[in-house]
Amino acid sequence: MHVIKFGLDRLLEEAELRKPLLGKRIALLAHPASASTDLTHALDALAALPDLRLSAAFGPQHGLRGDKQDNMVESPDFLDPLHGIPVFSLYGAVRRPTPAMMASFDVLLIDLQDLGCRIYTFITTLRYLLEAAAEHGKTVWILDRPNPAGRPMEGLLLRSGWESFVGAGPLPMRHGLTMGELARWFIATLKLDVDCEVVTMHGWSPESAPGYGWPLGERIWINPSPNAPNVSMARCYAGTVMLEGTTLSEGRGTTRPLELFGAPDIDARTLIAEMQALAPEWLAGCRLRDCWFEPTFHKHAGKLCNGVQIHVEDESYRHHAFRPWRVQSLAFKALRRLQPDYALWRDFAYEYEQDRPAIDLINGSPLLREWVDDPQATPADLDALTQPDETAWEAERKAFLLY
Repeated sequence: MHVIKFGLDRLLEEAELRKPLLGKRIALLAHPASASTDLTHALDALAALPDLRLSAAFGPQHGLRGDKQDNMVESPDFLDPLHGIPVFSLYGAVRRPTPAMMASFDVLLIDLQDLGCRIYTFITTLRYLLEAAAEHGKTVWILDRPNPAGRPMEGLLLRSGWESFVGAGPLPMRHGLTMGELARWFIATLKLDVDCEVVTMHGWSPESAPGYGWPLGERIWINPSPNAPNVSMARCYAGTVMLEGTTLSEGRGTTRPLELFGAPDIDARTLIAEMQALAPEWLAGCRLRDCWFEPTFHKHAGKLCNGVQIHVEDESYRHHAFRPWRVQSLAFKALRRLQPDYALWRDFAYEYEQDRPAIDLINGSPLLREWVDDPQATPADLDALTQPDETAWEAERKAFLLY
């Protein structure tokens, strides 16, 4: 039986590893999926160690133990009732930690399960804490976890000036790194002078079927955020997250969020046929199924939607062939061709940005939206824009790989 150990597991099991932490005030940044092999939350597991002294904890978007369902629903600071330490919210009054928060510890442990997608805000929180640690002379330890989407990478690089809470830096949409590797990349590209240690995983094999990044059957999946219910969603997310910038439902308010999309006024069968006619090669590695769903909340709540589910959970899933960002981009393009006047782009404040379209913030530039909206632009044109970015990223990230 193959046994994988995440960074947290190693820290809990190996007293030798913990030696540099003795006598230090320890803070933890964690979320609901920050659990040990036996499903104990990281905060409780670390608090139970007699040799460590926890002085504070931090919660990212959706909270330390998980409480907020949608984006832009803030969490307050509070005193942890079990451990009597302050829990600071980094998705409430502030996004970046204050000097007072930074003064509460000597070493920060970061144990966050990521989804391998640039817009997932835990990456931005990681960046902000590394910057704050450099500024305040604090030590950071990353307790590494798998990237459940594995090593493939895809998408346009975020363009300069498009940084935001959903765009921490010039990464492609699907970056193929773990949190520990991302930390190394941030430190190098931002030229941070920070004492940062990565507690690496033992036995992570991102090329192993059937999980390709997530140890399926070996480790329990715990939602890192409320709408990340399984590995299929993690695989699709680098494409389906773009739906947040559109009027189409991304399946929030259903039991398969971010694996499907739809609206009351689209014809899913015709849409799939148009996608297949336009760029069949972009649909490799997955299967598309037309379906009906009725969201219980969020976009189109209580309305019957015709939609498309992207299936990546059976033997037809091909890990290196599947390109979720292109699949979703193609769906937008096909819809534009079928219904040129469709009100596709959602006009609303997204992640604290009022003045730029949400779809552009999500993509880190207007390039994708402009491609969708240009009737002359072809799938080959988007490939021509994107492939140089992907090639450059593949070369750049090599220096930061730990596995």
